[in-house]
This record gives sequence, C-alpha cells and structure tokens, in this order.
Amino acid sequence: MRERDDTILADLMAIRAEEKPDLDVVTFEGAGVRRDEVRTYAELFENGNRIAVDLIAKGMKPGDRFAILIQNHPEFIEMMIAASITACVFVPIDPRTRGEKLAYTINNSSSKGIYCADYSLAQVAEIRDKVPDLKWISVLETGEGKSQMATGDVPGTENFAAVMDAAFNVVDVRVKSPRDMLQIIYTSGTTGDPKGVVLPNERFGMIAKMGPWIGLTPGDRPYTGLSLTHGNAQMLTLAFALGMGLRAVFSRKFTKSRLWDICRQYGCTTFNLLGGMSTAVYSDPEKANDGDNPVRFVLSAGMPASIWESFEKRFNTSIVELYGAVEGGLAIKPAGVGPIGSFGKPPQTTDMMIVDEDGNECPPGVPGELISRPNTGEDITVEYFNNPDASAKKIAGGWLRSGDICHQDKDGWFFFDYRAGGGIRHNGEFINPGFVERAVGEHPQVDDVFVYGVPAASGAPGEKDVVAALVPIDVNNFDPASVFARCRVELESSFIPSYLQVVTEIPKTASEKPQERFLLDAFTPDGEGIYTG
Repeated sequence: MRERDDTILADLMAIRAEEKPDLDVVTFEGAGVRRDEVRTYAELFENGNRIAVDLIAKGMKPGDRFAILIQNHPEFIEMMIAASITACVFVPIDPRTRGEKLAYTINNSSSKGIYCADYSLAQVAEIRDKVPDLKWISVLETGEGKSQMATGDVPGTENFAAVMDAAFNVVDVRVKSPRDMLQIIYTSGTTGDPKGVVLPNERFGMIAKMGPWIGLTPGDRPYTGLSLTHGNAQMLTLAFALGMGLRAVFSRKFTKSRLWDICRQYGCTTFNLLGGMSTAVYSDPEKANDGDNPVRFVLSAGMPASIWESFEKRFNTSIVELYGAVEGGLAIKPAGVGPIGSFGKPPQTTDMMIVDEDGNECPPGVPGELISRPNTGEDITVEYFNNPDASAKKIAGGWLRSGDICHQDKDGWFFFDYRAGGGIRHNGEFINPGFVERAVGEHPQVDDVFVYGVPAASGAPGEKDVVAALVPIDVNNFDPASVFARCRVELESSFIPSYLQVVTEIPKTASEKPQERFLLDAFTPDGEGIYTG
C-alpha cells in the first residue's frame, strides 16, 4: 500500500482531518444575505469522499475528466479533493463562460460530466447539443444569481444535494503518484483558442508548502474574492490555507466596495490583487477609515508603480509583489525590499533572465522576453492538453518562454514592461498604462478604468492611440472634459488619452483581468460613448 504523501491533495486532507479535524479552515462569507458557509478539515475530507463515491458510481475512471462551472462555494474545494481521491481530473471553468467557448473547453478536455450551479445551468443547456460526450450534469441548487434553472428543467440532470446527503464512507485513494494529473486549467484564449494547462497533484501540493516564503505566518488569515477556477485563488489562497492551517475567507466573487469591510469583519491579514484590480480599489473615493484595517500586506501581481507608495500609505499596509503564471516561472519582491515597481527576483532554485529575439541575454535596462528554468537539475516541463506543438514551443531551448517583455536593473531586480505584442507605442514612446490609469482613476467621477491601445488614426506603422475605458460613478452627471483636463495636468503630453470610452463595466476574466478584445470590438472613434480631447 502506498504511503501518504502530503503533496497529493487527497493525502494532505486525510492528514489534516486527523491532526486538526475541527479547525474552520475555510469560510465562505455570506455577504449579508445568507449564512456563512464554514468547513472544517474533517468536513472537507468527509464531503470530498462523498463526491468521490458519486464519481465512481458514475463510472469515472482514473484520468477521466469532469468540469466545474460554479462560483466560489465550499463544494468547489470538495470537488477538487474528490478528483484527487479518485485520480480523476477536474476542469475548472469560469462560471460566466458560455456559448462556443464553453463548448470548446468541455470538448477539448473530453470532459465526461459537469458539476454546475443553478445559475449556470442555462449556459450548459444552450450548448448541450454541441457536447455529445458529456454524459452527466449534476446541479448545485443555490437559489442565488439572477438566472436560475431547476434540476428538472434540463433533461438528464440530477440534484447534487443527493450526493451530500449520502452516508460517509472513506474511499481508497486511487492516485498512485504526486505526478498524476489533478486538473486542467484553461488559458483565457485572448489570442486564439484557450489552451489547457495540465497540472499534477504535486504542483498544488508543493505550492501549499510555500506560504512562509511569501511572508505568511501561522496567525495570518488570508482573503480572496478571486475565482477558484483561476490559479491565483487556488494556489495563493486555498493552497496556502490548507497547507499551513490558515483560516481562509472567500467571497463568491470579487467586490471592491466590500473589500476592506470584509477584512475588518473577519480579521483578514492579507488578500490578493491582480493588475487592474489595484487601480480599481485605489480609485474608490477616500474614506476616513481607509487605514483602519488588519491587513498586514497585499499580495499583488501587477501593482502599478505610479500608485504603489500612495496605496501603501492610504491603506496602512505593505505590498508584496509576485510574478508567476499557471505554466510556471516565479519571482517575488518582499515588502520593503527592492525598488518600487519591480516584481522581484526568482527563488534560488530558479534561473531567470531577459533575452532578445536571437536568444542573447539583454544588458540591464534593455527590454526583452523573460525566460526561466529550474537550476536544480530537472528539465522544465509544460504540458498543454492534447497540444504537443504548443507545449514544445513554450519550452523551446529548455527555457520557459513567458511571452512577457521585461527588463532587469543593474542589481538584478526584474520589471514588467508589457505583454509581447501588447505594448502601447504612441508618438514614438512606449506608454505605461499605469500612469494613465492613476490619473483617470483618481478623478472623482470615475469608478473603474482600463487603458489600452488602438491602431493610430495617423496610420503610422506600430503606433497606437491611447484609449481610457472608464466606468462613471454617475453616467448622467459625467463630464469628460474634466477628465481630459486632469490628464493634461497630471500626465506628459504623449500619455494623455486620445479617447475616453465610457462603458457600464470593464469586461474581465475570472482572474479580474480586463478583456481588451471586447472593448476593442465595441470601439469606434466616432461611436456613442467615445470622447476626444
């Protein structure tokens, strides 16, 4: 019989359920409209086994895939545990996904079944005839959300509640090795069809041991509203909590309006922010109690240098900046160490450098592609599900190719510049969107902002005009001229937006990453809601 290995999620939960059965390790806050949903280690372990029984009863064999299409619920974690117990593979899907993208993800992963919620069942029903290999649909009835369908509304569906009502029995763990596949996380697909990144049990298990490396201590209480369908919430909140026994708090989804109040209510000492989320949080009107909160540090990925120090001062906290991708590559800038704006340095086990198009290392200050590899002897590996060509391209030459254009200073600190092919070159200068987003976001009439580029009206090759897509606090009393006036005071002339694009919301992925393509689709220079200075 295989010995337990805490880098396997099923084993980790069995160990913790014996050591700390009554620790309330995860709380899904009720948002003031429902009771908090709390799970102890013992409850997670028991419910994970109940779902494992269900998967086996459905005929799911080791290596078979099933999809999860729900928001942040405790059942999501229990489904993850069940996948590890049964050696099945879960495919997390942003619960807002619908249509062709949803069908593509289910078909590409060859998922045999899906756990969805009543508020996402209609999306599954819409594409049911396009996913012929989907054998079962199990519905978590929540009564939440604007659009709900009951289990009986779609033929062939079943009520997930029956799974949780079943008697508890421990299922023999079918995973044989930490390298057995645990999940397939799909990329956002902004430049083509989404690619499924294959992640083994050991990836989650090893991340679970890294909490102290980013500064977490046994008394910390992490919080996130990021979706568990994305690697950030899974790896940087859930894994740390389960691995260290930290009492994590989750929201159904991210809400900047309640962020600080949640942290105060539950005593949360850290939370995660990605990219434009930082600007959105900072653009909220200042409050007298902004600095009165228990947050020791914010774990950020993409904090704009333009607001970094002001953010720390206003909210009486520190920024720990982290760089990483679901495929790999990792760097960290601890709080108070290194230059503002840097995403840090890699751990000692990783080589990282900047190279030009010919693969030559760039000198300090010169932008190029960021690449990395382990320096501990093993080869770098990345597997895109059923896509060997993309897998090989990602690790060409034995290095993980990030696709990110970055630079390094003379002291070895790394800085992000832009995604390859995504820079904004305007009037011969590369524009830092963070400076523009700060100027626009601090305007008292603006609730959220995202800056991107469109092909220049001049037609100059490689040039782009700057667009500030923004959400007004009150669209009926929005004054675009005052926004342009502020930009002329705060920004260099080449940074001033060419256009303001007024929208009701910034479209975002499950990781709160703005989806530029939808804004581009809606943009026309003389269209409704488009203003020029």
